[in-house]
Amino acid sequence: MKQDENRPQPEALLRQAAQEGRGRLKVFLGAAPGVGKTYEMLTDGAQQRRDGVDVVIGVVETHGRQETELLTRGHEIIPRLSIPYQGHVISEMDIDAILERRPQLVLVDELAHTNAPGSRHPKRYQDVEELLDAGIDVYSTINIQHIESLNDVVASFTRVRVRETVPDRILETAEIEVVDIPPDELIERLKAGKVYIPEEASRALNHFFSKSNLSALRELALRRAAQAVDAQMLEYVRAHALAGTFAGGERVLVAVSEQPHTLGLVRAAKRLADALRAPWTAVHIETRRAHELSDAERQRVAEALALASQLGAATATIPAADVVDGLSTYAREARATQIVVGKSARSWWFELRHGSVVDRLVRSVSDIAIHVLPSEEEAPAPRVEWARPRNWGQPGDYLWSMLMVAAVTAIGRLLFQILDLENVALLYLVPVMFAASLFGLRAGLFTGALSSLAYNFFFLPPTGTLTVSNPENVVTIIVLLGVAIVTSQFAARVRAQADLAASSARQNAALAGFSRELTVTANEEELMQAICAELARLFNARAVLLLPSPDGPQIHAAVPPENRLEQIELAAAQWAIEKNQPAGRGSATLTASDWLFHPLRTGRGVLGVVGLARDDAGEPVRADQLPMLMSLLDQAAIVLERMQLERDMRGIEQLRERDRLRAALLSSVSHDLRTPLTTILAASAELKRKQTPQLIEVIETEAQRLNRFVANLLDMARVEAGALRLNIEATDLTDAVASAVHDTRRMLEGHAIRLEVPPRLPLVRVDPQLFHHCLINLLDNAGRYADPGTPILIRGMRSADGITLSILDEGPGIPPGRESQIFETFTRLEGSDRAKGGTGLGLAIVKGFAEAMGISVSASNRIDPQGARFTLKFPDALLMREPNAEKAQ
Repeated sequence: MKQDENRPQPEALLRQAAQEGRGRLKVFLGAAPGVGKTYEMLTDGAQQRRDGVDVVIGVVETHGRQETELLTRGHEIIPRLSIPYQGHVISEMDIDAILERRPQLVLVDELAHTNAPGSRHPKRYQDVEELLDAGIDVYSTINIQHIESLNDVVASFTRVRVRETVPDRILETAEIEVVDIPPDELIERLKAGKVYIPEEASRALNHFFSKSNLSALRELALRRAAQAVDAQMLEYVRAHALAGTFAGGERVLVAVSEQPHTLGLVRAAKRLADALRAPWTAVHIETRRAHELSDAERQRVAEALALASQLGAATATIPAADVVDGLSTYAREARATQIVVGKSARSWWFELRHGSVVDRLVRSVSDIAIHVLPSEEEAPAPRVEWARPRNWGQPGDYLWSMLMVAAVTAIGRLLFQILDLENVALLYLVPVMFAASLFGLRAGLFTGALSSLAYNFFFLPPTGTLTVSNPENVVTIIVLLGVAIVTSQFAARVRAQADLAASSARQNAALAGFSRELTVTANEEELMQAICAELARLFNARAVLLLPSPDGPQIHAAVPPENRLEQIELAAAQWAIEKNQPAGRGSATLTASDWLFHPLRTGRGVLGVVGLARDDAGEPVRADQLPMLMSLLDQAAIVLERMQLERDMRGIEQLRERDRLRAALLSSVSHDLRTPLTTILAASAELKRKQTPQLIEVIETEAQRLNRFVANLLDMARVEAGALRLNIEATDLTDAVASAVHDTRRMLEGHAIRLEVPPRLPLVRVDPQLFHHCLINLLDNAGRYADPGTPILIRGMRSADGITLSILDEGPGIPPGRESQIFETFTRLEGSDRAKGGTGLGLAIVKGFAEAMGISVSASNRIDPQGARFTLKFPDALLMREPNAEKAQ
């Protein structure tokens, strides 16, 4: 169906709407360092400031150039954030300060810069994206070698691999200004020491800054800017439904068909696109004739599209009622400026019936250049197969058509006798329309001819013969036959369009269902199994998914389950992984294999291969199914890559957490072991001179402190390893609290202990030893952080759903909003009473032990008096029922 050209494209409108409320990004693009990108950015920023725009400098690297430093004067400069790293202090852009300041425009130099470890984002362009999301405009700079898609191209001739890159998507919506100077002038600037110091400049002139390199980089920068401008222009005209090609840049479109010369046509289009340095697309228009193509012709179309994809083209298959309508509509939507088509050797009879595609295309797209390539070889003469042409349908179709004509004849005879109806010719249009709609054009034509004969035989005098006595009746028969033919044509065309729409709907539904199945999987193994299951269902074949390994491809999923593959199948899978090309049956490589293997391609390379095979040893995938298979594999590769990236990120987070814990442990051990050891050594030295009970008590106290510290380390290791073994017993809270207070009496010196634990509280089911450790750590925490001389309150209360046991101290309390963070391992909150020494293990052990016993633990602040409150919540399930209550049940 032809799309309304005056209607904006919904996708373009959605992308445009997504930019509403975001800041604008302007990028100053240069071919190499020293062309003056920062100078130009500061000059534009100064002009904006003079125009009344609120401009600040986020970060600018002047590299000691005096003329650049002069331009920074007059601008407000946001102070940089100092980040300590490996004994050094690194200054980075303070994104929080900029967000708080909220200027209209911020100048950010060196978009591809890598931030210091510990920054919010690893890359500066991610900082810029956050500023843009906040509605702040950004000016930034970048060199062409830092663009991700051009990284390999630049490295191929400069022999320098740049590690800091920026994704191309950052530039897709940016305004790009090319800062350009001739290579000779840049070389002179380099010799004058305006880019690098003399020693570095001399090395640069002999390597990166050669004239050939600078010329190539300059061309890349100009072409990349032109591509970005062209893409933004197309986005605008599509969103505003503007007519015309807007040929600011060339865009090539090649029409792929089932003809033998179509592969040569694709190669010619590739050469044209390379000569024009233009993007190109290979498109196949799928009409109602697609169902009449032979397997060889379908395979030819699939090979042509695959070749175009390998040569770097975008590919598309467009359903349409007519080749010319579909091609011209797609060309206008793609804003193509060049169309490449082939001129086939058609017979005069074919062109008389269908017309010349080339002639009609030239007339329909007068504003697009059309390249017509003659056929490289004559079309093979058709073989005469009179027995049963493949396009004439099934015998049952004609049988049903005959029955419909017979039924209409019987109804017509009945009406002729009852109503004295003289002309029943129009009744015969009914079976003609039904036959053409249900069975196709040829069945409709057959029904029309049969209807004419039946009308002549049964209704025109003399009846019972095919003789026509009245010349007027001859005209009636001819008109009936003509109307039947025209009606058949229209009905068949409607049926073909409906078939195309249904085929497109089925393909879209298959893609949507496949995507839905993949998105609901929870892990990588389930995902791979879901991929195989959906492919096996959609293509009625066996499916297997293999991933590369040092020992060769390994099966990770299969439907039905496959334990092993033959050596030739494994060789085909390995070849597909290494060459990033299909291999096996139906491909051009290792065709003796029963399986067809297709690689799962992503930007990171080949993730694995998917294999398909049929039980009847036939072709795993029909040629007309290849486009849908490639779309499904692209979706599968994207989802599998996302799953693997998430797994990698989890591994990285675990490594970061392990490193954090290791550093915190070393810090705690070095501090908390040194302090009591120093005291013990000093007391021991004093004992050599004289023996006093006080010194012995000091040694004992510090030794116990060391013992508790080591015990805490061991307990934390048990919690982290999940190796706690519970010995649940009925425990009296009054006795447990009294025992814990007794064991911590020295730690709580100077604090009065107030016990408000009613003796009639029910017994609780806990592990007495672990619960004792919890209470000791909570009391030690309270004694350590409460203000000197203040009381510590232990309160137990019965509630409707359990028992709460709280330990309350009096002091500064916990920083608001960080109550849950205090239970994390090695956490000591700065700026509060929770930063006074300690290892940061005690409360983490309390949480681990309590949760293992089914007890919830929480921290909060109390107001009057001010302090901290730690609460253990025993649910009703942990309470021992009273004997009377048990009897009542």
